[in-house]
This record gives sequence, C-alpha cells and structure tokens, in this order.
Amino acid sequence: MKIKVAIAGYGNLGKGVECAIAQNDDMELFGIFTRRSPDSVKPVFESSKVYHIDNVLDYKDDIDVLIICGGSATDLPVQTPELAKSFNVIDSFDTHAKIPEHFANVDASAKQSGKIAMISVGWDPGMFSLNRLYADAILPDGKDYTFWGKGVSQGHSDAVRRIEGVLDARQYTIPKEDALSKVRNGSNPELSTREKHLRECFVVASDDADKEKIENEIKTMPNYFADYDTVVHFISAQEMQRDHSGIPHGGFVIRSGKTGADGENTHFIEYSLKLDSNPEFTASVLVCYARAAYRMNKEGISGCKTVFDVAPSYLSVKSGDELRAHWL
Repeated sequence: MKIKVAIAGYGNLGKGVECAIAQNDDMELFGIFTRRSPDSVKPVFESSKVYHIDNVLDYKDDIDVLIICGGSATDLPVQTPELAKSFNVIDSFDTHAKIPEHFANVDASAKQSGKIAMISVGWDPGMFSLNRLYADAILPDGKDYTFWGKGVSQGHSDAVRRIEGVLDARQYTIPKEDALSKVRNGSNPELSTREKHLRECFVVASDDADKEKIENEIKTMPNYFADYDTVVHFISAQEMQRDHSGIPHGGFVIRSGKTGADGENTHFIEYSLKLDSNPEFTASVLVCYARAAYRMNKEGISGCKTVFDVAPSYLSVKSGDELRAHWL
C-alpha cells in the first residue's frame, strides 16, 4: 500500500513536492490544499486533485503525511503547530534563530495528537545541518564554516515580498571571496556573519510605493538582513522576468580539524551542493523525510523531530538488505 502524501500550499515548493512524489514508487499524491480557489490552481499533473485548505480536516483519516509548503516568516509558525494536531507533518522552517521556539510549539501539538512533526527539513537547515553535526563529531578539535550561494533564497525572497509596496522580489545570497579564501587556506579565521556573505535584493515595487522606506525595512529586518551587508536594486517587472526567473542555489559546509597527540595533522571535510532549482531540491528532501515520518509514526513515535533524529535507513525506499548490499 502506498504512502498517501498531501501538500499544503502550492507555490514553487509545493510544485516541487508534487513532482518529487511522482518519482517515488512507494508514494502517491492524495491532493493539494490551497488558500486560493481550487478551480484557479493548475497543478503540474492533470491527475492531481486540488482542495481548499479550509477543508483539510475532512481528510485527516485519508492522509498519511502532510507536507506544509508555506513561508517561514508568517505561515509555518502558525500552520505547522495547528496541522500537527491532526496530521503527521513536515515543514521546511528555515529561520535558524527561531528553530528552538518553533520546535517547542510544534512538539506540544504533535505529542498531544500522537503524530510525528518534522521541522526544518531541506538542505539548510537539513542536509547541511547533518554534515555540520557529523564533521563536528568526527573532528572535535576544529572549526566549521557554512557558505551559501550564489543563489536565490526562497525564505528571504518571501520575506521581502511581504513588505508593503513590494510586488515581487528575489534575494541572492553571495559568499564573500575574501572570507572564502581565508577558510580555504586553512587559517581558521574568526568570521562574523557580515564578513561571510553579501545579500543582494532585486525588488519590483508598486508605482506609489515609498522605495526608501522599503529599502530601509529590508536592511533592518531582524533574522533576515539586519546582520548582513545588503544591497537593494529596484527593477521593472519585465527585468525580473527576463533576468531572475530561475531559482538556483547551493553552497558548502567545511570543517577544518586537527588530530594527533600534538594536533600535528590537519583534515578538511567538505560537503557541497550546486542546485539548478532550490525549491525542487528542497522538495525532494521533504519527500524522503515524509517517508521517514510515516515509518516512525507507525512504530509509535510521536512529537516534533528534526533531521538529527532520523536514522538514514528510514529515508530510503530500499530495504535493509538492499542498503547493506549496495550502499554500505
């Protein structure tokens, strides 16, 4: 019997999840739940059913896992704890500073309902988080560095689009070359947030918008831009479509550590990603963790979990025998 997965929210990430489910033979899409009129939504596949989000509880007994594809700024802090009262859920909450608070809120709901809720699933937080943990555990005498980009951040772009007067926005995260060079040469520098990355925003504003106010609101936004050097460009809708329609991203996690009686040997661990589509890759991570959530909940596990709490074998469609024979 296939795992029945549903999607809550149908933007770029939701479309990516729809495609990812189709690539996994042990899953099927139950449906897409949206705040828009279902008739106005055109899914990737004609066979995909679309429902209004207000009716999602009508199907609580039919859905094995609900993947929530809202934004971290305002959607997920409300939606995930609420939906975890009735469903096994997955989200990609990526406001790092607020993860402990989000975890506590979601954990209370999931424990009450006996469901699994996995938060902050994606590539960072997510895959990068795992690699930071592995590298730190293996090389305790060392330092780690995470660089993102150059690429479009969905969460940061969404946060900018929610500012009054903004019609559309793309935010690029760009590693600073000087900081990257210092890490690459093994000098283990102390780098502030501002020294590691530049944030570059391209914004389409309404004709009557106060651009100076918008720029100031972007640059002072806590958890998103306040701690970074940020450049804001105002462009036309035509320029946005022509020059910024893709959603690439990537980055890498590096740890430099020493071993030996006197720390005489130096080691580097590096994990990197280069992504043509940020949302489609994030969606692929969400879908394999949906499999893990389903399996873990079937074993009686409940409460909020992160990627740190999931054994790798839960992610794979392959059996333990297959994994040991071919991947170990």
